[in-house]
Amino acid sequence: MSRLKDTLARGEFVVTGEVAPPVGTDVAAMRRSAETLGPHCHALNVTDNQAATLHLASLGACRLVLEWGFEPVFQQTCRDRNRLALQSDLLAASALGITNVLLLTGDDPRWGDHPEAKAVFDIDSTQLVRAAAGLNAGRDMHGDELTGATDLFIGAAVFPEAEPWDIQLARAVQKVDAGVEFFQTQAIFDTDALERAVAALRPRGVKVIAGVILLRSVRTIDFINERVAGLMVPEAVRERVAGAADPKEEAVALAIEQVRAIRGIADGVHIMPLGLDGVVPRILAEAGLT
Repeated sequence: MSRLKDTLARGEFVVTGEVAPPVGTDVAAMRRSAETLGPHCHALNVTDNQAATLHLASLGACRLVLEWGFEPVFQQTCRDRNRLALQSDLLAASALGITNVLLLTGDDPRWGDHPEAKAVFDIDSTQLVRAAAGLNAGRDMHGDELTGATDLFIGAAVFPEAEPWDIQLARAVQKVDAGVEFFQTQAIFDTDALERAVAALRPRGVKVIAGVILLRSVRTIDFINERVAGLMVPEAVRERVAGAADPKEEAVALAIEQVRAIRGIADGVHIMPLGLDGVVPRILAEAGLT
């Protein structure tokens, strides 16, 4: 059973957070993040080798989050696995009690810490969504019947600020037709673009959770603009952080403004704290969510 799914189905605004598995086996820091964010979130996304860098596997980390008493969202990318491995991990997730999945293409490994790694991309994220929907229906991608179906709450990414929007919308609709039940956006800076996306997607029966990222420094912003596909921090935002006496405090203020705006548009907010876990409760409180 998915608390995230049930809360969205009731029409209530949801909050999700994000935790990063360690580069190694010491999960103490990840647990601290989960215990800081978890009480304030309906679910916690667990990243999958984010930025194409080596981390403990998302599937195993999700099981730990579940054991710590919080609901995980299993992020799975197409970058590192073929269709056999992808389906196998989705079956394992369901068997381990992990219901929420966010199915993504994944960052190019050439930008990561193992640039010599071979990207797989056997299937794309839309095909992976269709595969997950098939597993829910009791069949694999080959059409063979499973001995026990999955019960996954299927999510995918959408990029409201990307242009041309018609192309982005067409891709999102393909994902809906494939079986997506909720979308999570990249970090949102243009609320008009978010409104446009929500207006187009809600009538199709899907929920939209909008992303907010804590821009703790100019260095963070420059890294995002140079290395993170599908996301560009506007120059006005960069100047605001650069000109602040306390960039971290400015990042908090900006996030509060963004969450307040998103409350009136989307079905939820996804907060990416980038190490500033401790300020998330304050952001939610000052945005009127707690």
